[in-house]
Amino acid sequence: MAIQILMPALSPTMEEGMLAKWLVKEGDVVKSGQIIAEIETDKATMEFEAVDEGVIGRILIAEGTAGVKVNDPIAVLLEEGEDASAASAPAAAAQAAAVESPAETAPVVASATAPAPAAAPVASGARVFASPLARRIAKDKGVDLTAVKGTGPHGRIVKADVEQAKSGVAPATAPAAAAVAAGSIPAATATPAPAKAAPAGLSPETVLKMYQDRQFEEVALDGMRRTIAARLTEAKQTIPHFYLRRDVKLDALIAFRAELNHALTGRGVKLSVNDFIIKACAIALQEVPDANAVWAGDRILKLKPSDVAVAVAIEGGLFTPVLRDADKKSLSALSAEMKDLAHRAKSKKLAPHEYQGGSFAISNLGMFGIENFDAVINPPHGAILAVGAGLKKPVVAEDGSIGVATMMSMTLSVDHRVIDGALGAQFLKAVVEALENPVTMLA
Repeated sequence: MAIQILMPALSPTMEEGMLAKWLVKEGDVVKSGQIIAEIETDKATMEFEAVDEGVIGRILIAEGTAGVKVNDPIAVLLEEGEDASAASAPAAAAQAAAVESPAETAPVVASATAPAPAAAPVASGARVFASPLARRIAKDKGVDLTAVKGTGPHGRIVKADVEQAKSGVAPATAPAAAAVAAGSIPAATATPAPAKAAPAGLSPETVLKMYQDRQFEEVALDGMRRTIAARLTEAKQTIPHFYLRRDVKLDALIAFRAELNHALTGRGVKLSVNDFIIKACAIALQEVPDANAVWAGDRILKLKPSDVAVAVAIEGGLFTPVLRDADKKSLSALSAEMKDLAHRAKSKKLAPHEYQGGSFAISNLGMFGIENFDAVINPPHGAILAVGAGLKKPVVAEDGSIGVATMMSMTLSVDHRVIDGALGAQFLKAVVEALENPVTMLA
């Protein structure tokens, strides 16, 4: 029976993508794990991996096609010995199964290449991720898929898993399900679908009429810009922002940075002020652990590690790659990792796990001469730090004398549902103290 290969969801926020390139053609034999296409999402271009073996009977979506919805058929895979005429007929049985039991039908038969451990058996009633071929074999053998451990990409159950399973296996209680029942793990931790951007009040037709007598260039929204519009609209409409502002005296940090860079010349390391800001925020998240938190809809999740996201501007939008366990890494390690992430972000080569997550973000516009600004929180983060330029300004010393110092303005945008005013002020104080006493960051 022919199997439909469907457009996969390569990230929790993906609703559609562009089929950038086919790496196979009709008539080609493919094996499980073989890369068959490249899919461009709103954030990156990712490799698309076959789960089942077979022959490409028909390619339904030409390469270069944009706006392909998740779960739309993109090709037809034939089983060994199956006639090519079967490729023209839709997989009616699979479609019928999806209609009758959508919660248990896994519509994707191929997946992006990404390292992931084998999935544990799922609890009864939970969604089962398995290829159509694996489902058919399981039905013939009488194997309960909820008790099968998937070894395919992202834990998907594939043909080999079912063939090795014993028939008539009773569903096992998954450890994760038991933990949920016991209350030690939140019952709802899945990433929600991205919110649709709310109407701005004026329809596109109305706006076009307003400017019909003026020259303009119409720019279509790509996937990244649509996602940014939806998420930031959601953020400003649903997150109760408040703002805390502090100035930082940078002279000690600038001198310390110059000293370190001179000592690290032989290793090819050149630290930036932003590297120190990342480290200072990571340390502050450990010193003020209640601020290391995210909003999870009906609860707050307090994180243990300092996973700091940093905004990176790219053509047409931005990424927020995450530096995980940033408090445990040296300044030179953070610097090297940040350079690598920024470089790959600009060429859209980041994997989803590299730009999703974190509890806190940094947006630095100082290099553009911006003195101060208010950043929009990136949900589900609890806060974001907006960093301005370091400028020489007159300051009053403790003895009352007037001098000149390099001052940098910082604004902390805070989600009041997660962090209260006093807690936010305590966190920002910890960041300032680390930056004004940079040698402590080496301790």
